[in-house]
Formats: sequence, C-alpha cells, structure tokens
Amino acid sequence: MKTRIFLTLLLCCLFGWTAAAQQFEHDTIDTSAGPVEITIIGHATLMLTFADQTIHIDPWTHLADYSQLPKADLILITHEHRDHLDTKAVDALRTPDTEVVLTEVCAEQVSGGMVMHNGDVKQVKGLKIEAVPAYNNVHMRSPGVPYHPKGRGNGYVLTFGDKKIYVGGDTENIAEMKELNDIAVAFLPMNLPYTMTPAMVADAARMFKPEILYPYHYGQTDTSELVELLKEDQEIEVRIRKMNL
Repeated sequence: MKTRIFLTLLLCCLFGWTAAAQQFEHDTIDTSAGPVEITIIGHATLMLTFADQTIHIDPWTHLADYSQLPKADLILITHEHRDHLDTKAVDALRTPDTEVVLTEVCAEQVSGGMVMHNGDVKQVKGLKIEAVPAYNNVHMRSPGVPYHPKGRGNGYVLTFGDKKIYVGGDTENIAEMKELNDIAVAFLPMNLPYTMTPAMVADAARMFKPEILYPYHYGQTDTSELVELLKEDQEIEVRIRKMNL
C-alpha cells in the first residue's frame, strides 16, 4: 500500500510539473477583426492566435514542449541565433500548409521559407507583415563587430484589423524606430550585452509611443527600472510578464 501511495504521489508530481511547465501567461488584444490572444512563452518566444490561425514567433524548445502546443499556420524568425532560430521547434510546429517567414541567413538552415529583408512588406496568410530593421550600433561583440549587424536580422510589424503589433527582435533603440507609427503593442528586448538597457528601451518607446509596451528577452534585468523611467509617459502602458529567462 505504501509503495502504491508513493508511486501515485510521484506520478502526480511529475505530471504536475509537466503541466506547470506549459502554463504560460496570456493577454488578449481586441481589434476590429477580432481578438488576438498573446501567449507569453518566454525569452523572445511568443505565440499569437487570431481568427483560428496560430502564429509562432522565434519558437525555442528550451522553453516549451511544442508537441503539446498548436501547430503553426505561420512562423516568424527574427534572426539566426540559436535562441531565436531553433530548427527542432520549427520542425515540430510545421505542417505542409505552414508559412515560415525568415531572414536570408536563416534560410540557409530552414528550407522552403519566405525570405523578407528590412523594408519588405508582404501579405502572408491574410496578414500584412512588415520586416523592419533590428541591429546594434552600441553594444559590440568586439571592436567594430556588433552582436547584431545592420541588415541581417528583422523585427516584424503585424497588422490585425485596426491594430499593429511590433516584435522588435534583437535590436537597440535605432533611428528607424522613429518611422514606426500607430503601434498598439510593442515587444522590445532588454538585456545586456546583446540588446538594450532599460533606459534604451524607454528611449525607443518614446520614439513611437506604443499603446502597450512589453519588455521581453530581459533575462535578469530589473524591469522595475523601465516602469520607473516611463511612469510619466501616461500614453504608454508598460506590461511586465514572466519571460522565463
């Protein structure tokens, strides 16, 4: 009897942990074309659900069991670093009908995708997608060698009805952000040495004033610094969500 009870408790713990590992925070954004559900998986990894379509952004198997998540209608890859381009995650999510939008460098590892360069605008799965610059001009891997060179990676702006969602990718507060307009939701990275400090994220947000700002890819960065920096910017709602790394 004691052995049976022990095994039952052990199984409950194991299955409980597995279930908890797949418990992600969700937010819903209302648009003129219906709601967008945002699933915050962690790090720089997101899942959006809209009009019966599932969009995975930079899926990473380190953070989720993709065999237990919905298959992708659309996958967006911002750049080739392993925490953004995980071919195992892409393979787990992909079906014959899945569109994969990626950079030219990522296409060297993932076949059959749709390459977008900075400045490209395309209609994919009924959605308008804009590829925008994402790069470093301050933080360097070595002198003159940025962690993310200009023109190599993408951020993406997706339009859902009357709302635009901007996913920054790995970037700094670059001048091109001034050209963004009418952004309802923005995801901006905030970790060193690869992307931005809280002050840089605050500066970026003030360039285009999103209605809602999520810092993401923030690792151990103190998110309260960003909240404090933007406390007087009443038009920007800062949302802090658990990013699991």
